[in-house]
Amino acid sequence: MINWPQVLVDDIARRKCVIFLGAGVSKNSRNNDGRIPKSWLEFLSEAIEHVPNGSAKKLSKKLIKQKDYLTACEVIKDSMGTEDFVNLVEAEYLTPAYKSAEIHELIFKLDARIVLTPNFDKIYETYVANVSEGTVKVKNYYADDVASVIRGKKTDRTVIKIHGTIDEPNRLIFSRKDYVYARSANRDFYSLLDSLIMTHTFLFVGCGLDDPDIKLLLEDYAHKFRFSRSHYFIARKNSIAPQVIKIVENTMKLKILEYSGTGANHDKLTESIRELVSMVDACRIDLAESQDW
Repeated sequence: MINWPQVLVDDIARRKCVIFLGAGVSKNSRNNDGRIPKSWLEFLSEAIEHVPNGSAKKLSKKLIKQKDYLTACEVIKDSMGTEDFVNLVEAEYLTPAYKSAEIHELIFKLDARIVLTPNFDKIYETYVANVSEGTVKVKNYYADDVASVIRGKKTDRTVIKIHGTIDEPNRLIFSRKDYVYARSANRDFYSLLDSLIMTHTFLFVGCGLDDPDIKLLLEDYAHKFRFSRSHYFIARKNSIAPQVIKIVENTMKLKILEYSGTGANHDKLTESIRELVSMVDACRIDLAESQDW
């Protein structure tokens, strides 16, 4: 179980925390056939088999081995052609109709004003739309009114898709070219993310440290504000070497919160978040009684 810091519990209770949902959260989902959404790495590894060019296939495998997923995706997409690539993305993240899991319910119960996610799938926002009767707003990185939504009423709840949605596959941020274009064409959005990470505590759930957006955000924050408070990153115990944890905590202003588990078993993560929901609810009751908002 995760030992939740009280300062994090307080920030969530006061709705000063942004929840950042990675692909690991979607990994808890299944469709009616028991299929699980693929991670970025898993998708690219399978997509290689659809590459018709032998040299491109070999290069893609080499790039994936080097963990240069953005360039590997670019090579795969160029070799397959945009139309075939989009069809493959839709077949993985839209057509299977994945169902929400308990972890989605628990994250929603934390009642954060802002949830960010790079996930292409619609698992979380579909669940949220149903239980909230459509009152939670869902915005993509290219929406003109993202800033006004974030500065909206205290009762507003928003899910922001920072890499786009499978509903508009041609606007997904997936390859190196996509990243370059998005950061140029939507620079105001990335300035908004910079502002959020300065004014809110971030809790990263189901994320990898190699995500380009996470690295850029946190490394820039750590460099500019060396003496500011850290953000929080959930990881399975022993998935990150102790030496790397120390480096990450120093260079990215992150505190690593570990849970136990082996193989595909992430039950302790769900249990830990269930406990976090209880702690946050209790804290909100205390805040309501003391009026110390």
